[in-house]
Amino acid sequence: MLARTADHLFWMARYMERAENTARMLDVNYQASLLPQSADEAEKGWRSLLSISELTGDFAKRNGEVHARAVIDYMVSDPDNMSSIRNCLHAARENARAVRGTLTTEVWETQNQTWLEFQRMVAEGAFERDPGNGFEWVKFRSHLSRGVTVGTMLQDEAFHFLRIGSFLERADNTARLLDVKFHAVESEFHGGGSGKDIEVDFYHWSGILRSVSAFEVYRKAYRNVIRPEKVAELLILRHDMPRSLAACMHEVLANLERVANEQSSDTLRHAGRLHADLQYGRIDEILATGLHAYLTQFLERVGTLGFGISRDFLVPMAA
Repeated sequence: MLARTADHLFWMARYMERAENTARMLDVNYQASLLPQSADEAEKGWRSLLSISELTGDFAKRNGEVHARAVIDYMVSDPDNMSSIRNCLHAARENARAVRGTLTTEVWETQNQTWLEFQRMVAEGAFERDPGNGFEWVKFRSHLSRGVTVGTMLQDEAFHFLRIGSFLERADNTARLLDVKFHAVESEFHGGGSGKDIEVDFYHWSGILRSVSAFEVYRKAYRNVIRPEKVAELLILRHDMPRSLAACMHEVLANLERVANEQSSDTLRHAGRLHADLQYGRIDEILATGLHAYLTQFLERVGTLGFGISRDFLVPMAA
């Protein structure tokens, strides 16, 4: 397969997944902002979201006070924010258009219709009226895109590059989503809090689980009250949880093996080591060394893996 074709497929999938995960991160903060809290606590939540997305500086240049409406507008529809849902959906559609002949009609029409409908929703103020419903729509369109891909495309190299893009992006964003909450409350693992704190914080943990479609999964897997360490275990180490880091890296490795070539041995080895660390990891060891540090290192390793994939298969990234 031509490197440019593989590049378009890889980034089409990554941008679609990124749009979904941006919606998920926004939804976590939006749902949390509806809980009783001080203005300082609410602002801290939105600042954390901008920080983990590495957008604090860019937001500050073009916006004033950090509050829900400004951050949501910036991350949903701002044409100057390259990480906004708007730009992700547009980039996914343009990458799909560039390789339209490689995709099935259903995959192309899904990408195109998503972009057109998003523009209509923004013009009609749908995200201002009901942000939660808007985020659910973005997630649904991403689910639809993946489902149509699996259901209609030949499972050849094109399919594998789409899957690599999807799951590499998902691993990156699941780690970032976890870090939004866990970094802020890491002290809980070393001291706990009052009964009232624990009672109130239940809504934050359940909000994180619902944001990754894992609330019912948690209940089925653990049959217990929501505990931070179990949330971390579910979303990091459980191979049977579709959005966990372990499940994502399993998919990345499996699809990389299907497209491996003579120059990709180092990249494949890097992916294998990352997958093995998750496969044999223990949550108590991760928490003992510090969850924020662990997630930061994971994000660095995923970034290195993405660079290797670009070097070996795609149009190389700019240095």
